Amino acid sequence: MSELQTPQAGDDHAPDNDVVALLMRQHGDIRNLFDEVEATAGDERRDAFRRLVRLLAVHETAEEEVVHPFVRRAVAGGEQIVEDRLTEEREAKEMLASLDEMDPDDPQFLPQLIQLRHDVQTHARAEERYEFNHIRRSTDVTNLAAMARAIKAAEAMAPTRPHPGVESGAKNMALGPVAALMDRTKDTVRKAMGGS
Repeated sequence: MSELQTPQAGDDHAPDNDVVALLMRQHGDIRNLFDEVEATAGDERRDAFRRLVRLLAVHETAEEEVVHPFVRRAVAGGEQIVEDRLTEEREAKEMLASLDEMDPDDPQFLPQLIQLRHDVQTHARAEERYEFNHIRRSTDVTNLAAMARAIKAAEAMAPTRPHPGVESGAKNMALGPVAALMDRTKDTVRKAMGGS
């Protein structure tokens, strides 16, 4: 089986020197993949859905490791903003995991996918409004670029399937191999951000 070609941050060859611009491009890639899944059937739909699942898992993991910690520290009311986004992410992961177990040709698949799309887009708009805008106002270009590098590093290590209930480092402890992967992701992010 060939490896799925999933959009990654920077695939459009735009400079990756602004974490907000990079994540906004990913939101566009996610919308495009939803379009593709909805417009296809059979093997094409399965392939498009696999790419969507992977991109969502990678994107959310990168945000959990880079964006949320920054917002918690640097944005007024950041703790509640992040908790609200984590609740949305957990609900979306649960729905995505349920869809992941279905046959994409099942008559219930498309209605559930459309609901997931609505939820994911609502979540993305909340991120853009409550996190991304504040990030850009709360830091300088050097830190925006460092966070963009960390997002790219996190993508390289992120899980390729949704893991509902794993929206924090503490919850990763019980997951064995997944926890190890998450730990490697965190280490890679910290290294990319210039930490130890």
